[in-house]
Amino acid sequence: MHQQPTPPSTAEDQCRPWARRECLSPDGADVTARQIIAAPPSPEELGANSAPGHDRPAAPDPGSRQGRPLAPTPIPIPGQVRSSASASASAAVPAQVRSPAAAPGRSRRTAVSRPVRTPQGSRPAPELLPTHAALICVALPGLAISDGGQLGGRGLDGFYRAGIRLLSRCQVRVAGREPLAVLARMTGADSARFVGTLRASPTAGPDPDVVVERTRRADGTERITLRSAAVRPLRLPVEVALGTDLADLGAIASGKSGPELPATVHTSGLRWATAGAAASVIADPPPSDALASAGLLRWELELPPGGTAAVELRERLDGAGPLRAAGHAMTSPLAPARATGDDPRVAPLLDSAVADLQALLLRDPVHPSDTHLAAGAPWRCGMAPAEALAAARMTLPLGTRLAAGTLRTLARTQLDDRSPQAGMIPGPRRDAGPLLPPACTGTEATLLFPVLLAEARRWGLPEQETRELLPAAERCLTWLRTTVGDGPYLRDSQPGGPARCETQAHAYRAALLGADLLDAYDRPGTAELRQWAQALQRAFRADFRVEDHGGGRPASALAPDGRPVPHLSSAAVHLLDTGLLGSGRLAPGLLDSVQTDHLARLLGAPAMDAGWGLRGLGAKEVGHNPFGHRTGAVRVHDTALAVAGLAAAGYEKEAGGLLRGLLEAAEHFGHRLPEMFAGTQRSTGSAPLPHPAACRPAATAAASAIMMLTSLAGIRPDTPARTVTLRPVRSAPLGELGLTGLRVAGAPFAVRISRLGLAMVEEAADGLQLGV
Repeated sequence: MHQQPTPPSTAEDQCRPWARRECLSPDGADVTARQIIAAPPSPEELGANSAPGHDRPAAPDPGSRQGRPLAPTPIPIPGQVRSSASASASAAVPAQVRSPAAAPGRSRRTAVSRPVRTPQGSRPAPELLPTHAALICVALPGLAISDGGQLGGRGLDGFYRAGIRLLSRCQVRVAGREPLAVLARMTGADSARFVGTLRASPTAGPDPDVVVERTRRADGTERITLRSAAVRPLRLPVEVALGTDLADLGAIASGKSGPELPATVHTSGLRWATAGAAASVIADPPPSDALASAGLLRWELELPPGGTAAVELRERLDGAGPLRAAGHAMTSPLAPARATGDDPRVAPLLDSAVADLQALLLRDPVHPSDTHLAAGAPWRCGMAPAEALAAARMTLPLGTRLAAGTLRTLARTQLDDRSPQAGMIPGPRRDAGPLLPPACTGTEATLLFPVLLAEARRWGLPEQETRELLPAAERCLTWLRTTVGDGPYLRDSQPGGPARCETQAHAYRAALLGADLLDAYDRPGTAELRQWAQALQRAFRADFRVEDHGGGRPASALAPDGRPVPHLSSAAVHLLDTGLLGSGRLAPGLLDSVQTDHLARLLGAPAMDAGWGLRGLGAKEVGHNPFGHRTGAVRVHDTALAVAGLAAAGYEKEAGGLLRGLLEAAEHFGHRLPEMFAGTQRSTGSAPLPHPAACRPAATAAASAIMMLTSLAGIRPDTPARTVTLRPVRSAPLGELGLTGLRVAGAPFAVRISRLGLAMVEEAADGLQLGV
């Protein structure tokens, strides 16, 4: 289960668009990274570190919010299972240990499951406020969150700006009555529409004769429109009751928002203030009466027969101008891609994905030309380096401007030579579930940086921008080789940390694509990177192997003593994500052909495929929980990686099954995919169960839709060589599919896949040749 996100230490951090994040490197040296703070960290970022009600946090990794050295998270003792069934369960329970058959020519290894022990004296975290039923309008740094038309001041209801709730209560009464709600729906990533009805004429009978329509936008505006169907003119008293606590999102999530503040009359509306912030609501037209003590604005509206009347409310944070969301700029970094085809779900899925990505865009306030993606709303409205890089990589078919802005923004946070971790990009810790200790997302971000730069160059990143970012990528690769040392594996940064399966996949890909990038600019170090990658590949194929009756599986990690941790999780999909080299070639993977075949079969089996997508942990594994964000929930990003990786490796049946399941789930979510949902098994007539704490929208979920659809065409550009290669999925799992509005080599690109699985380029840059 998700733990409660820890709110920032002060409300001031939430008010400022930029705040300093104090963090520690693994050896305790102080480092600092700039970070946009517009919402509390996600439950999984700080779930294993600290949460309200938990007495003892674990040690911070680079990017952690905690600024004092603490004892590192202990690696579980081999041969023991640490119970996490309750907060009071802290004794180690002996586990059943099975020794798999030893591989030929190798010593026999024992596979061990390693849940993490619940700290002694800890208390259960408070319930996280649910978001699964909320309509979340996003235009960062603005949010509008509501379950229905009336904002009752409960839960997360309200308008937000930079993490501050400007308005928590907005209740409309017409002729002394609340309209009967009949509709609540999103009309875009940043707007929602609510409709209510009432009977205003004494002779109207059972039929309503007044419709109250409310349009709510993330930029802090709400328009209330009354439409009359009465045969006589109506004079209706309209009241709007307003209130707010000016609380920050972290306090609200922790249940510490406090009471409503007293209001004062301010020009044509009301105003609220605390020592640190002030906000106002301005009404147009001005109200006929404003009562500060009751927080009321009143009008007498005249409605002719069949006529309308409207009131607009504008919420403002004092000292801040009108909201100018990065996604509403005249020139977007994302191309307006469109999808058509036999499957009617592809068009709304892609439209929603592009709109959500636009809504999650943020600008670097010091370098406003650089944009990047927030991780998701409402919990993760700031920069999460690993997620920002992953999402930017998946959106390369929409152009390279987002990738360039993300890379430049994170290059400015890279640790310099004064740090023992020089070259690393700091990131918070991420809960990995009960079977492994928390992971440092800074490691993932550091390894993704050169990969994104290398692939952005293939998609058309201008030469000058590539050269400017090359030194930062070189420092990431130097950090990799320095951290690995003489061993084949990149282990966790804390002492005695495990070697994770996905970390080796990230490191291997970074080494190969990084060497390819350095070769293109005659930079040194390529031979050393490739030699290490080959050594890693040989060791991985032998060591990360768990033998079983089904033909074996990749281990999820190696314990400090070298024994494999055997549980099957969606982290294994990273082994299929090898990356793009020149001439449309994919980099070789860590697995051999037999191991890849076994993994593909496992990912397509019911234990992993829930019918809606890929479970985070196999249904037969110890500790499986269909709602566990790392222990059984369907994570959209992992499912999309599996679809793309399986398709590229030729396992089209398994890729098509996961793709169709996720498309079916997307339809139940209004084509706006959350970051995760419950991994319950699909059955006839069932629907996917939402996760109450999932971000929706989420950057990686939205970007996943783009990667999945473009992977069906197998678009592999090589802009420096002026070629683009197509490797379409021959089985055409969605029938005919057309993709327009993409960008390759800085120009519009369109492709169509026929029902026979044949691909044809319909639009491309001048001089771009079709590769073989």
